[in-house]
Amino acid sequence: SERRKHSGDGGLAGWFRRRVDVAPLIALVRRKDVPIHPFSWIYTLGDVLVFLLALQAVGGSLLVFYYQPTEAAAHASIGRIMTEVPYGWLFRSIHVWGASLLIFFAGLHLVSVAFARAYRRPRELVWISGVLMLFAVMAAGFSGYLLPWNELSYYATRVGTQIPGKLPVVGPFLVRALRGGDQLTGDTITRFFAAHVMLVPATLGLLLGLHVLVSRVRGVSLPPGMRRRDVRDYRPFFSEFLLIDAILCLVLLGVVVTLAVIWPAAVGVAADPLKPAPEGIRPEWYFLFLFQVLKVLPDWAGLTLFGLLAIGLVLLPFLDRRAQRGQNSPALTFVFLFLLACATVLQAVAWIAPGPRHPPERLVSPTWSLSRGLVSLALVWAVIGLVLYPLWRLLIENTRLRRLRAGVSGDAG
Repeated sequence: SERRKHSGDGGLAGWFRRRVDVAPLIALVRRKDVPIHPFSWIYTLGDVLVFLLALQAVGGSLLVFYYQPTEAAAHASIGRIMTEVPYGWLFRSIHVWGASLLIFFAGLHLVSVAFARAYRRPRELVWISGVLMLFAVMAAGFSGYLLPWNELSYYATRVGTQIPGKLPVVGPFLVRALRGGDQLTGDTITRFFAAHVMLVPATLGLLLGLHVLVSRVRGVSLPPGMRRRDVRDYRPFFSEFLLIDAILCLVLLGVVVTLAVIWPAAVGVAADPLKPAPEGIRPEWYFLFLFQVLKVLPDWAGLTLFGLLAIGLVLLPFLDRRAQRGQNSPALTFVFLFLLACATVLQAVAWIAPGPRHPPERLVSPTWSLSRGLVSLALVWAVIGLVLYPLWRLLIENTRLRRLRAGVSGDAG
């Protein structure tokens, strides 16, 4: 009977299936249907983030081959990547721009899920793992910021690592643990490099696995107040919605490459700990509003506020009682909007604040030129367009066939 059961199940795939029963896993993955309504775009953000994480992993792995995490060689190795390694300037620029887009879409995903109340029971673990992933992504941005060892990254990291020192009792210990001593040295680069390429990616991988598993088991949810009758359609994930994700990711890849070609990543001036900090030093844009808060509030108040916000984000599913009953919470919505408005205003104030700017030194390959880059971009977008068209046609055809089958089934019923 066993032989008859597997008759015709030959080849390597058949050999594997006979030893590992993946049918339950495939059934779990395939059962996901995505509701289509005016806010369905929020369901694409998670898959966009997975794509950006994969892009960062690939680009970072290539850069590791040439980067040297020592005080004497870090900045020079970045210069070689940008000038001597074939297409090194492009891969590093993609990595830098990809990091910014990753944090932007992670924040957008968090805000959209919060407003949709998609953290309500039984999806608490999806929310908690997602918030922890956001913290890990921010940690990746902070740890990677120091690695070029230029003036901007050196002094911004020095300020950033001073912040935990304001905590009572454990503050000085945390500063020394982060820096590997009392000052930023080669030991700091080694620690940040290890965190950036090993500790943070491993943590992200574990959290991502949990996040995807729980979200697949529980499926997607409708925003509070939306009824089943408000849903226009249900798209199967693997025959239709995955194609939408693929189209969006291809377009996003083109955007990242375009940004990298037109605005290559800066190398900056090599850090000199003996020189005074240049004017205009500021962190990356995704830390600007935190930087501005610490300028407005006393250190203890800013740290307390950040701690309360972090704890509140993690515990939000248990604090929002009305969402558990499928109801909107006007008070919580007001708090969301107030915090979002404050962060936006602080970000804008820090961005447009008058004063000197520390000019970055742009150093790229001698073969790079904007005109040549634009020609290459035209070719890149042409290739993307050639791939997008059949994907779009396949999406339309799959949708037509599904509706046709549904109509036939309805007539038969």
